[in-house]
Amino acid sequence: MYKLLNTEGRAKLGEFHTVHGVIKTPVFMNVGTIAAIKGAVSTEDLQGIKTQVELSNTYHLHLRPGDKVVKKLGGLHKFMVWDKPILTDSGGFQVFSLTGLRKIKEEGVYFSSHIDGKKIFMGPEESMQIQSNLASTIAMAFDECPPYPATREYMQNSVDRTTRWLKRCIKEMNRLNSLDDTINKNQMLFGINQGGTYSDIRIEHAKVISDLNLDGYAVGGLAVGETHQEMYRILEDVVPYLPQNKPTYLMGVGTPENILEAVDRGVDFFDCVLPARNGRHAHVYTNKGKLNLNNAKYELDERPIAEDCNCPACRTYSRAYIRHLFKAKEMLAMRLCVLHNLYFYNNMMEEIRDALEKGEFKAYKKMRLEGFKENNK
Repeated sequence: MYKLLNTEGRAKLGEFHTVHGVIKTPVFMNVGTIAAIKGAVSTEDLQGIKTQVELSNTYHLHLRPGDKVVKKLGGLHKFMVWDKPILTDSGGFQVFSLTGLRKIKEEGVYFSSHIDGKKIFMGPEESMQIQSNLASTIAMAFDECPPYPATREYMQNSVDRTTRWLKRCIKEMNRLNSLDDTINKNQMLFGINQGGTYSDIRIEHAKVISDLNLDGYAVGGLAVGETHQEMYRILEDVVPYLPQNKPTYLMGVGTPENILEAVDRGVDFFDCVLPARNGRHAHVYTNKGKLNLNNAKYELDERPIAEDCNCPACRTYSRAYIRHLFKAKEMLAMRLCVLHNLYFYNNMMEEIRDALEKGEFKAYKKMRLEGFKENNK
């Protein structure tokens, strides 16, 4: 159940009540693709850096260790020792990114494993079954993530198929949630809006899926090659047609600037690999923009990554030390920077919520966007 607490323009402050606890929104979900955050970050670490939701990947966990193995071990929460909400994506994006290795049919997608080439089939029912075995808090509907750019005809056919698949997902999830051996009988389902950069197709699809009364709605198929301005335009056009009394999730986005702009346009949920990926390559976020700790100018810099940060790295270590760890190819370097970046994102979301509660989000957004430009000039 989603509870809307406050609004400022289109920006929303809310609470999403789940069987695994309350999610305060807007929220950034920390991406643990294979039930772990890349960069040697443990579940205990997540608890200490203000993580509300962990996101895992249906496709990857289906291949390794196998969703049936996870079910035998008590589900994803027990497996990775995490008691807060988990969202699993449907596997659609990964399957559709396997260009050349997959074939799309009405029943689903035939594809080859990127690990060993094994032939696999996944359709709406299979995706729901895998996610039910994983026992996540929120499951994503199986959709087609169309290529960018795509013709209007291709996009319309793709979106129509995604709608048909969504209805099959709903039916299968209802069946699975009624079974005696299902671990999480309260698993929620989010539908996904598609349509590329065609606003009219997006809006019509939003109207159709809104009538299905799902637990939440995602905007998918963005951040796949279009400009940031195109993405913002699509959000401005489509979000008003998604239910305001349900969470809206912008999939796979993005930079701190993207998140501020999307919150302003009514988005509640975010996920992105950027903070962890950038951290593993010595790129760290601060309120004054990004730093590259590999740069020689940090060799004797005794300051923390960010002097206004309370993350585990900034409380203890200097830029000079972390730079040395990267140069020495020491794993601790990646770990400290990933922890810092995830803390930065989670903390920024907390500040966004505080600003929305006080009716000061517009001023907060302006201050942050101006600050991010300092190191990026």
